[in-house]
Amino acid sequence: MLSRYYAKAYTNDEERHGYSGMIIDKKLKKLRHITPEGMRDLLLEECTVRRQAESRLTGLFRRYGFSEVMTPGLEFYDMFVGDQQVVAEQEMYKLTDSSGRLLAVRPDVTLPIARLVSARLSGAPLPLRLYYAQDVYRLGSGLSGHNHQQLQVGIELIGGAGEGADLEVLSLAAQSLRLCLGDRRKGFCLEIGHAGFFAALVDETGVDDDTKNNIRSLIETKNYAALGDLLDTLPPSRTVDAIRRLPRLFGGREVLDDASHYCHTAASRAALDYLRELFGKLSDIAPDCQVVIDLGLVHRHEYYTGVVFRGYIDGSGETVVSGGRYDSLLSRFGDDMPATGFGVNVDALTQVLMRKGQAVAPAAPDVLVHAMPGCEVELFRRMEALIADGMVCENSLCASTDEARKYATARGIRTVEIVSEVNPL
Repeated sequence: MLSRYYAKAYTNDEERHGYSGMIIDKKLKKLRHITPEGMRDLLLEECTVRRQAESRLTGLFRRYGFSEVMTPGLEFYDMFVGDQQVVAEQEMYKLTDSSGRLLAVRPDVTLPIARLVSARLSGAPLPLRLYYAQDVYRLGSGLSGHNHQQLQVGIELIGGAGEGADLEVLSLAAQSLRLCLGDRRKGFCLEIGHAGFFAALVDETGVDDDTKNNIRSLIETKNYAALGDLLDTLPPSRTVDAIRRLPRLFGGREVLDDASHYCHTAASRAALDYLRELFGKLSDIAPDCQVVIDLGLVHRHEYYTGVVFRGYIDGSGETVVSGGRYDSLLSRFGDDMPATGFGVNVDALTQVLMRKGQAVAPAAPDVLVHAMPGCEVELFRRMEALIADGMVCENSLCASTDEARKYATARGIRTVEIVSEVNPL
């Protein structure tokens, strides 16, 4: 009704445009001090802690022989969909390029790196040890409270198969959590499962791909009631009972003994035997890390084929480390080779470190350098000399020396140096 009223009230385009401008201006005033949903600003101490965590992780990966790669923030949308969908369509930020082709703002790092390896590193000596530090953008539920933008730092070990590669990646995941927690030797854990065990059980039921994906999603989200309702529609069997119990198969070595009663195929037995080996060796490699078996860890990414894992630290309800083996993913790009890796949610880690009191306010400059009128050139020469000696300097924009001293006191700058014609550099 209101729009029709104004359409009648304004009789020419200029007036209607003026009214439209008022509406837009009101919207801009309303939005100018907030960020889009799922996005947030980072301030001062939080930036420092975040950079420190990133630096520690990338330094660790370099020391273990990994080299950095970067992928574009925009990829073709079609890369993330297909037979093995990496990210749900509704979770991607999408836009079009000048040719009308559909693009996605990077919602995942592993698949772009698989593309990069196939396109740019084909024929390179294997295995490839790569690391990255990049933002990912993924839409979540409006009520989830999760950030849609997340800094991930992680590794991809491409061309490495077998237990040795899996132990290397799991060990680095444990070290990543330990390193960022500093002197604390406890308070972090790794949950490990096997995508092959879930796949073997579901294949025994003979359900179609849509039902399989629904089961995976319900286990992943721990929606036990809906999972029970779906499984009730399937013919009763020990395999269906095993799938029903998957979310509860969580704990120590005894979980593997319990799960072995539901194994009817060589694939499911092999998955449990492999987990038993890894569990024992990883517990010895990282004795300060709590290692837990979680057979309900099916992971929402369908490209995982072997060991999958997640890492947690005290003080955070979010997954801090997530990864696993994805031996079939590179075949999408024509390179059939094994691969494994993980990513660290640096933003979740930063929040924990902030709450644990590891935030340090940015240090004040050592010297405030103030120039008397006509001495501006000498001021910058003096600042260059002080910086060369390792000092942190700030240029005074105050109108007088008294104002400069007051400003230095307010900022916590201990030294004020006056550059004048009497004492030029």
